[in-house]
Amino acid sequence: MTFAGLTNKDGSFLVSREKIDNFTLKDLIGKNVIGGRQGGMPEMTFEMSLRENGINPKTDLNIDTSIAFAAMQGAFIGGTGDFVTLFEPNATQVENSGFGYVIASVGELGGNVPYTAYNARKSYIEKNPKIIEGFQRAINKGLEYVNTHSAEEIATSIMSYFPDTSKNDLISAINRYKKINAWKENIKISEQDYTRLEEIMKASGELKDEERVSYDKLFITD
Repeated sequence: MTFAGLTNKDGSFLVSREKIDNFTLKDLIGKNVIGGRQGGMPEMTFEMSLRENGINPKTDLNIDTSIAFAAMQGAFIGGTGDFVTLFEPNATQVENSGFGYVIASVGELGGNVPYTAYNARKSYIEKNPKIIEGFQRAINKGLEYVNTHSAEEIATSIMSYFPDTSKNDLISAINRYKKINAWKENIKISEQDYTRLEEIMKASGELKDEERVSYDKLFITD
């Protein structure tokens, strides 16, 4: 069962090889996009955003899902694709290196979903309530910190975890996530957000109606 949520949205960003003023998703029609792994949340969220804007992700553009997640940035820099979806700090690094332009947030386009969540076996949760409660308090403490501190303060506190990323790039990445309200206010995941996730999976062909599981069977609600 899921006992805590961390993020409200998909954390990837759409990066263009060319600068595009006043970008809209219709600018992707007829283009080649490195989209990520088929069935992965970034790819499914991206496809849902296209569908909701009247664009067929299967016929109106070419989305390459064959490139391994870790190789997407390198493939784009090497000349593959007109666009690529990247997480931070990779998106900022590509932009600052002059290889592309961050033009949109996939998470902002896709809306709220329980993107990052924590779960454990029901039996483990029942046998170890103090561990679960401690984990929940720790996540809430982290959420309170990122929601009440500046990007520079957050960057300073996490720099040791990103040895290959400059502080300025971290600040830029954190500001992008703050701008789209990427982090939750608390660990609670709503049934509405869970239903949105199911709809995204269904639209991508990864979930059938008979495979759906009710919210109360998957989430600790108290």
